[in-house]
Amino acid sequence: MTLTNRTHTQSRGFTLVEVAIVLVIIGLLLGGVLKGQEMIKSAEVRALNDKISGVTAAWFGFRDRYKALPGDFNTAETKLGGTGVKNGNGNGLVDWGQESGQIWAQLSAAGLVKGNYSGANVQGNNQSCPLDVCPDNGFGSGITVQWGNLFEGTAQWSHEIHTGRFIPGTTLAELDLKIDDGRAGSGIVRLSKNGRGWSGNAACKSSGDYRYVDAPENCAGTIRQL
Repeated sequence: MTLTNRTHTQSRGFTLVEVAIVLVIIGLLLGGVLKGQEMIKSAEVRALNDKISGVTAAWFGFRDRYKALPGDFNTAETKLGGTGVKNGNGNGLVDWGQESGQIWAQLSAAGLVKGNYSGANVQGNNQSCPLDVCPDNGFGSGITVQWGNLFEGTAQWSHEIHTGRFIPGTTLAELDLKIDDGRAGSGIVRLSKNGRGWSGNAACKSSGDYRYVDAPENCAGTIRQL
């Protein structure tokens, strides 16, 4: 073999078949990564939806059993007992402060939610509750239930489930799409208004709806189905 032939052999490039095989492998790897991300997102949405459904079931179960609202129950100390359980004022509203913290202590004492909760006061309408007081939303922030007005698009007050902070914007949008109309400012699931509990001032919104492009990781929602 001459030097010219040896050099030509050593510098031989990839054939079209080899290039095609490499491209197929890259495509399969990318597809697997994207599918994995999709499965993770679906699991996050499903877990959050299960938590919200559990809160709703516990709320109505307590109301039917004791003819009172959890947190507001004015004979809780006698009928429930338990560490940290205190009476509410019985006015038919889960007020900010003591009652919104007591809701979880009372639900736990009634055996309607799992976990031990201190019953400490919860600051009103700010989507931030310590995990020793409120159940974890799965993203490191507590779920709260209060008589409040964080519902985007209305000034009317109602009993609301506040999802808590640190939820990726796309996860919250997918939750809304799963159980409601998928719109940030309509239906029973909405973004929390006035920037409270989400990243920056209206950072989770785009043109009045959920932000999908460059969505922040610190969003919060408000649900009215109680």
